[in-house]
Amino acid sequence: MPDNAEPVPIAKGVQTVSMLPGMANRHGLIAGATGTGKTTTLRVLAENFSRIGVPVFMADIKGDLSGLIKPGGDNPKITERAAELGLPGVLPEGYPVTFWDVYGESGLPVRTTISEMGPLLLARILDLNDIQTDILTVLFKIADDSGLLLLDLKDMRSLAQYCSAHAKDLKSQYGNISPSSIGSIQRSLLNLEQQGGDHFFGEPALNVLDFMKTDAAGRGMINVLTADRLMQSPKIYATLLLWLLSELFETFPEAGDLPKPKLVFFFDEAHLLFQDTPKILEERIIQVVRLIRSKGIGVYFITQNPIDLPDPVLGQLGNRVHHALRAFTPKDQKNVKAAAQTLRPNPAFDTVTAITGLRIGEALISMLDTQGSPMPVERALIYPPHSRMTPLTVEERDLVIRNSPLLAAYMKVIDRESAYEQLKKKADLMPAAKTPEVPVKKPHKTSGSVPGDVIGSAAKSAAHAIGSQIGREIMRGLLGSLTTTRKK
Repeated sequence: MPDNAEPVPIAKGVQTVSMLPGMANRHGLIAGATGTGKTTTLRVLAENFSRIGVPVFMADIKGDLSGLIKPGGDNPKITERAAELGLPGVLPEGYPVTFWDVYGESGLPVRTTISEMGPLLLARILDLNDIQTDILTVLFKIADDSGLLLLDLKDMRSLAQYCSAHAKDLKSQYGNISPSSIGSIQRSLLNLEQQGGDHFFGEPALNVLDFMKTDAAGRGMINVLTADRLMQSPKIYATLLLWLLSELFETFPEAGDLPKPKLVFFFDEAHLLFQDTPKILEERIIQVVRLIRSKGIGVYFITQNPIDLPDPVLGQLGNRVHHALRAFTPKDQKNVKAAAQTLRPNPAFDTVTAITGLRIGEALISMLDTQGSPMPVERALIYPPHSRMTPLTVEERDLVIRNSPLLAAYMKVIDRESAYEQLKKKADLMPAAKTPEVPVKKPHKTSGSVPGDVIGSAAKSAAHAIGSQIGREIMRGLLGSLTTTRKK
C-alpha cells in the first residue's frame, strides 16, 4: 500500500485520536441519539477531508451545514471547546462548497432520467408491491426493446398508458400485464409528481464526476445536498442517495489501495435506507458497500443507533464515532449493550457504562490502524470546527450558486424527443381502427442544437434505449434492474 498521508486529528481524550487517510475508504459510522453532536462530527470530518484534498458529498437535512463555506470563530461554544482541549485557538476557515437541490431552489438541480434510475429504484420511490414492481420491470423491458427513451415522468406515464391499452397484443411476448397494476403505477406516478418528483427526472442528468472538484489551494469540494424539504418524503430521500451511490460505483474505475480516498460520501439518516427494503435490494446495497471501497470511495453512515444497520453493512464500517445513546427502557438498555459490543474494548473503562454517560460533543471512537484493524475505543472530545456554525442567508447562498462554474451546465432544462413524443406521434399517424405495433427503434435525431455541456448527459440517456441486453446491463448496473447482473 502507498505511504499514507499524515494522520488527521479529529478528537482528544487521554491522547489525540486521529484518522489515517489511507484507511478512510474502509467506510465509517457516526452514531448517537438526537442532540449528542453527530452533525458537528460530520462537519469536522468534512473539513478535514477537504483540507487534505478529498472531495465530500453530504446531505444537509436540517439546513445548518451551509456555513461550511464561511470562516467561523464567532461562536462562544467553539472557543470554550478549544480551551477545554488545551488548544491555543481555532483558526477560522471556510471551505469550497457546491450546493445541490432536487428542486433547483437552494442549489444546482439534481436530475436523473427514468432509464438511469431503473425499475428497482423507481419501484421503491413509487412504493410498489412485488407484483407491481414486476409489471414496472416489464414496462422497462418493453421500452428497451422498442427503443423508447424514458427521460421524465411524462414518458413513464405515456408508456404505462400505451401498455395498458395494448396489453393483449403484448401478452404473448411479455406475459400478462395487469390493468390493475398499471393503474396503481399510474396513480403512484401522479402522487410522485405532486410531491415534486417531476423536478428530479429529466435532463441534463447529474454527472457525479462534477463532485470531484478542488479549489485553487487543492482543497476538496464539499458537495452539500439541500435536503430539509426532501426529507418530508423519506423514501424518496433515501432512494435518491442510494442512486447517487450506485452512480459513483458504476462511474469510478478500480483504484486499489490509495494514500487517501477519491471521495467520501456521508449517508445521513442511514436507517431510512433499510426500512421496508426488499431483500433483493438490501443484498445489492450490501454488495455495493463492500465493493465500492476498491473504487477509492469511503461511505460513512450516520444514524441514531448502529443496530439500525444490517450486520453485513455494519461489519464493513471500520472507522467509528459513537456519541451518547439513551437507555430509558429495557429495550433501550439492550440496544446500548449491543452497540457497545461493536467496539473494540478498552481496559481503562467500561464501554456500556461510558456510552450512556457521554456529554454533548464527546464520543467513543475507534479508528483503523495501519494494518486495517480496529484500535481500542477511546473516550474523547471532538475537535471544534473551523467553519461558521450559523447557516447562510438566502442572499449569501444565492451568490454562491450564481458564481458556480457548473451553473450553465445544469440550470437550463433540456426536453428532447422521448417516449412521450414518440408514442404520441405513432398514435397520431395510425388510423383509429388499426392496432398500433410496438415502436421499432430508429436512429434518433435531436431537433435544434444541444449545448455542448449536456451532450454527455444526452448520450448517456440515449444509451439506455439501445436494444442490446449487454448495453442495458452495463448502464443500469447492480442497482438499476431487478433482472440483470452487472457485466465486467
